[in-house]
Amino acid sequence: MNKLTVISVACASVLSACSLIPTYERPAAPVATQWPTAASAKESSEKQSTSPLWNKGWEDFYTDKTVQQLIHTALANNRDLRVSVLNIEQARAQLGLRRADQFPAINATVTGSRVPNSSGGITSSYTGGLTFTAYELDFFGRVASLKEQALAQYLATSEATKTVQISLMASVAQSWLSLLADEDLLRTSRQTLATREESLKLTELKRSHGAASDLDWRLAQTLLESARVTLAQQLQKRAQDENALTLLLGQSLPDAARNQLAQGQLDSQQFPSLPAGLPSDLLTYRPDIRQAEQSLLASNANIGAARAAFFPRITLTAGAGSASSELSGLFKSGSWGWTMAPSLVLPIFNAGANQANLDIAQATRDIAVAQYEKTIQSAFREVADALAGQDTLAQQLQSSEALLKAESERTRLTKLRFDNGAASQLDWLDAQRSLFTTQQSLVQTRLTYLQNQVTLFKSLGGANPELSIEPGKAP
Repeated sequence: MNKLTVISVACASVLSACSLIPTYERPAAPVATQWPTAASAKESSEKQSTSPLWNKGWEDFYTDKTVQQLIHTALANNRDLRVSVLNIEQARAQLGLRRADQFPAINATVTGSRVPNSSGGITSSYTGGLTFTAYELDFFGRVASLKEQALAQYLATSEATKTVQISLMASVAQSWLSLLADEDLLRTSRQTLATREESLKLTELKRSHGAASDLDWRLAQTLLESARVTLAQQLQKRAQDENALTLLLGQSLPDAARNQLAQGQLDSQQFPSLPAGLPSDLLTYRPDIRQAEQSLLASNANIGAARAAFFPRITLTAGAGSASSELSGLFKSGSWGWTMAPSLVLPIFNAGANQANLDIAQATRDIAVAQYEKTIQSAFREVADALAGQDTLAQQLQSSEALLKAESERTRLTKLRFDNGAASQLDWLDAQRSLFTTQQSLVQTRLTYLQNQVTLFKSLGGANPELSIEPGKAP
């Protein structure tokens, strides 16, 4: 028994060592070691007492309860995410097929035949037992390589689903911010429209008494109609943005969200600041990069299967059971037996098909390397762009708020001068127009600033480490 155990272990070691898969080496990241901006590079080099926020749960970033509710709704109902999850199940089943190929398929069979013979009688034959057919003895790792390829494809599909999930969360948050911005713009437009209607009435009254010219009246009318056009455009955009969010959620907007939407304002939304970390962190926290690496591993494993095709393919068909010329004699004592039929196929000439398959596998691996490197470069650019906008948009927002205060004060002073006859109708209308433009610009700048923070959070990996799967680890 001890000798048998030693022999079994030795055979298993030899078989496991016969892998023709090339040794995998992760390609070097083709990006800089620091982010382009000096401020971000300085922040990256500082030692953090705690792990970055994007390395925690997504609820630590999306702190607004309404946003959290919308994200949970989208994760449960979004059809694109549902398809992505079903793709995982499909890849899991494919992996199960490849794993099953490593074991013999045992079947219970019972057959019978009655054939006329030359003497005018009938020859009967009955068999029954257990058989397995054409089981490949994987001496050169072809089946194991295909299994490794299926495993890597399964892991790549899983990472793709995480990418869809992270993008979905960001899209929901950004769509919600757009709706809040739409409400702010509509509120401003309605207020401006009401102000301009009063201004037009006052101008018409002055014109009827000769205190205003036709030009003043036309200017007031132009501003009024311009506000109506802007309001109509914003109503259309508001409806389209809600439709977009409804599609992301997979259902209608919840009543609680509608209630907050009616009373909420965009400036009430805030997100925690995000330290950028280092570019190398993207390799760990970006699921699209992990997906590209798993695709590279799958292509690498496929080379092993293509190499194994140059070596003999050994299969075994065997069976054990009973055989009898009479059905009643089946499975009786003395009718038992067994068969074993090994088969060896050695490729000699196939017009270069095996070499072509190996060339295809190697070219596919090279393509996967290029795609992996491109994915890293794209991720680096996404983060770098978001970091570039983080500081500049903050400055723009601060300047826009200061500009609005200045325009509001200018409008107030111009109204006082106009009421006391020290300013013309044209000055008053110009102040109104400038104030309205500044109000709209501030809302748009605030929206861009907040959406850029969401983009940065998504670009850094989306803070979903609980969904991570270690590269090469079996599910």
